[in-house]
Amino acid sequence: MPARHPVRALLLCSAAFSLPAFAFAQDAMIELAPITVQSKREVQTDTALAETIVDAEEIQDRQADTIADLIETAPGVNLINGGTPTGSGINIRGFGASGSYGTDSKVGVFVGGASKGSEELYRIGTQLYTDPNLYREAKVLRGVGGTLEYGSGFFGGMIRLEPIQAADMTDGEPGFKLRQLLQYSSNGDGAVSSTTLAWQPNDWMELLANYTWRDTGLPTDPNGAELTTDNSVLPSWLINSRFTFGNSGEQQLSFLLSETESEELDVPYDSFSWDNSMFGNVDRRVKDRTAALRYEYASPTSDLLNLHAELSYSDQDINLEDLGGGMFPLDLKDADYRYETTALLVKNTANIHGALASHELRTGVELQHRERFNSNSDAPGGIDKRLSLFLVDDITMGALTLTPQLRAEKQWVSGTKYGYGEYENDTLMGGVSALYDLGGGFSVLGGLHYNESLPIIDDIAGSNADDFMNTVEKATTIEAGFAYEGADLLADGDALSFKLLAYDTHVWDNTTYGMRAGPGTTVHYDAIDLWGAEIEANYSMASGFYVDANANIARGSYTLGADRGDFSGVPNDELRLSLGRKFGDELDLSWEAVFAADMDRASTSSDGYVVHNLRATYKPQLGMFEGTEVRLGIENLLDEVYKPHLAQRNGPGRTIKVSLAKTF
Repeated sequence: MPARHPVRALLLCSAAFSLPAFAFAQDAMIELAPITVQSKREVQTDTALAETIVDAEEIQDRQADTIADLIETAPGVNLINGGTPTGSGINIRGFGASGSYGTDSKVGVFVGGASKGSEELYRIGTQLYTDPNLYREAKVLRGVGGTLEYGSGFFGGMIRLEPIQAADMTDGEPGFKLRQLLQYSSNGDGAVSSTTLAWQPNDWMELLANYTWRDTGLPTDPNGAELTTDNSVLPSWLINSRFTFGNSGEQQLSFLLSETESEELDVPYDSFSWDNSMFGNVDRRVKDRTAALRYEYASPTSDLLNLHAELSYSDQDINLEDLGGGMFPLDLKDADYRYETTALLVKNTANIHGALASHELRTGVELQHRERFNSNSDAPGGIDKRLSLFLVDDITMGALTLTPQLRAEKQWVSGTKYGYGEYENDTLMGGVSALYDLGGGFSVLGGLHYNESLPIIDDIAGSNADDFMNTVEKATTIEAGFAYEGADLLADGDALSFKLLAYDTHVWDNTTYGMRAGPGTTVHYDAIDLWGAEIEANYSMASGFYVDANANIARGSYTLGADRGDFSGVPNDELRLSLGRKFGDELDLSWEAVFAADMDRASTSSDGYVVHNLRATYKPQLGMFEGTEVRLGIENLLDEVYKPHLAQRNGPGRTIKVSLAKTF
């Protein structure tokens, strides 16, 4: 689409010429105390990015069985079938999981800095095999803004998980802590045991170990139909350590190891619809391993030197054993999918304070080596090596915060080890985000971004390999919105935060999305356009009453020659509303409703639905029960039969979850 090339040039030039940022000054702003809304989730009103952060408290309160179930609560994030660890494919702004694949490389996933699966494995869902109990924070970035520091091609956005650390339990003080959690789910008789040991022998050494055992049971939908024919057993463990040293504690060395296993026996190969009539049954065993070594140095004498170096390794192995049956006895049912990713990242943060502007300038280089081993299926083996350079500058000029970002990437893909070809590609991406404080709690925000998605190993073996492996997919995204935060509005001590962001994404040179034109034949769209709006808001009162709300409205279309139609990756419009009351630090009671509208902008329409959830958290503050946490959740309270538009099976029926945790 040549008409888009001026847009690319404009975006890259905007990023480059914004870096000096000494063109004008703003009057000095009065520094005010931050406004905090005492609800479950903070609205990120201080950034132009479409960012949602699920913190440790909310992770525990939601009692989620998978990370996908947890981040689904962010606007613009949807699941292609929830309820089981394998089936929960993640979709952000129409990109990511589809009806055939658990991902499409347009949504980035990082665990403790390590990059996770981006393979197009047919009818296998998410490749994010890990347990929510291992993490202290889940950050979701929607759209391109903020992602170029981590990778390329994330048209939909990015998920970043931060593992728990010893200081989260010890509060940074020397000592020993033990936390034991037990959880039960009534729908399917699911059970969880999570044990965490944290030891801080002194001020400079932290050690943490966690072992979590999860049995999902055999959950059913409200009609009594099983969502799986075998319970998933997922043992997980994590070791995380951090050492602080140097004359003033300016250096830190961290080491992370984690592993999650999943075993499903005699289950349908098709993890999306969970129907064995087409492909029959398999035994599916998964191992996911992560290792990360991180070094950080914050110079005590110079603001220009804050070094971060990280070596990470990810190993994911999905083993399938064909048990027969089904109409199509395909090789992919008896295969071993394994891929290893090793990456070295070195970046520096320079804090520059000038008379007219201040900068937080992050520059870095990354080397990545990714290998997928050949399998006896349609998933070819190959090696994908990349060299990347990036630059991100957070510039503050009075009321204006400007963030240009640039990323250059060189790719070498080789399939010669497995009988395929060799290819080289390079790309240059960039954009700029901006937030302007209008005063009175109001701010306007927006962004212009250009991104490119490099070819993936999946396309190296097809009949169109030379075409696909030499084509770089391209996308532009425009965002605009406003935010507000204020206090003492309707009553003393109340607080309100609100953020609205509209976006428009255009994709061309597409090799990922298309429609079937016959058996084994796909006609790819010339272009895809996705647009919509995302809203996040919360309100709290001094009495402890609070409201959390977020909404997502999305539209999408494709262009194929002279034809234009609805893009299939767009979900239902959705509103998620929570009303709650906190009684000090001891008791938190809340009701949540998910309202989804009818969806008729697709070849197959879907009915809307309303799902109600109740939650209660009780944490005694004194006496022998101090450190105890009791949680009760009722999901799908009215046992509503519902199926999100992107799903191929009903959601889970009424589920009562009870958990008891104690920190010693």
